[in-house]
Amino acid sequence: MRNQKHKILLALALLGIVAMGWVLGRGVQEENQIKMVYIPKIIDNNNEFWTALIAGARMAAEEYHIDLTIIAPQREEDFEKQNALILEAIKQNPDVILVSPSHYTGTLEAVKEVRKRGIKLVFIDSEVKEPVWDSIVATDNFIAGSKMGNLAKSYIDDNTEIAVVGHVKSSSTAIERIRGLEYILGKRKSQIVETVFCDSTFEKAYSLTEELVKKYPDLDLVIGTNEYAAVGAANAIKDLGMAGKIKMVGFDNSIEEVQLLEEGVFVGIVVQKPFNMGYLGIEQAYKILKNEEFKVQLDSGSELITKENMYTEENQKLLFPFVGRQFREAQD
Repeated sequence: MRNQKHKILLALALLGIVAMGWVLGRGVQEENQIKMVYIPKIIDNNNEFWTALIAGARMAAEEYHIDLTIIAPQREEDFEKQNALILEAIKQNPDVILVSPSHYTGTLEAVKEVRKRGIKLVFIDSEVKEPVWDSIVATDNFIAGSKMGNLAKSYIDDNTEIAVVGHVKSSSTAIERIRGLEYILGKRKSQIVETVFCDSTFEKAYSLTEELVKKYPDLDLVIGTNEYAAVGAANAIKDLGMAGKIKMVGFDNSIEEVQLLEEGVFVGIVVQKPFNMGYLGIEQAYKILKNEEFKVQLDSGSELITKENMYTEENQKLLFPFVGRQFREAQD
């Protein structure tokens, strides 16, 4: 009986040691877990681009067992608030800070501070004036803008009046998309009667487009440079009863944009791959920390979708991506 008691006590002691080892091991594992902070331009559940991009980042963080914190300004153009968030993130001393810079020049000094502190720096979606990043994952926005230009050219003659509804004037994405558009238009860019910026709000894009239509009664073509700009402008054109008369080229692929494409309000949209962008941004950051091979510049890709090609299997995957599927199937 006494021997049996000793055996039970010994077994309990061993279980205690194993449990303590598991707790201590878990504590060390959590202490050594990679920590990343991602600061996008905005977190907006009404915007499908940012929703998909952040979902991709979260999925990668989960798969790579990364402690990921995501914080953002309330307005996409608020680079000063984003700068404050970057400086606050530096104080947390994470392994990597990832940023989608709101301002091509105004965000520069804040992200330089990240590098000064020895923290790895990865950009997602957009960039700043100087190449201070360790890696950047983004759409090649000049090429994406060129795709808008190629589509627009097919609807332009000598008398065509064009207006551009941009998103945030100081963001690298707007700068490069418009630069690509104008490059393809060539001499035709003189037919752009006005370029306006909606500060990435649907409402402002709508009202600016209403004003453009009143100001230029012979307006023939409107080009929107992101989801906010394109959807706001397209809804204004539709509500004014000008769909078809005023051609519309859009950017991004929200459900509403796809519906407007089907209705013929858009003649085409340039679609990014935001889920891929978010996933690959986190993945690149992980590879940098693990001294694995990574790309300093990674183009996440874009496609031009029109009503004629929107029903192909490949384009349906881009237009209606279930979260995660877009990335998985892109890797097959």
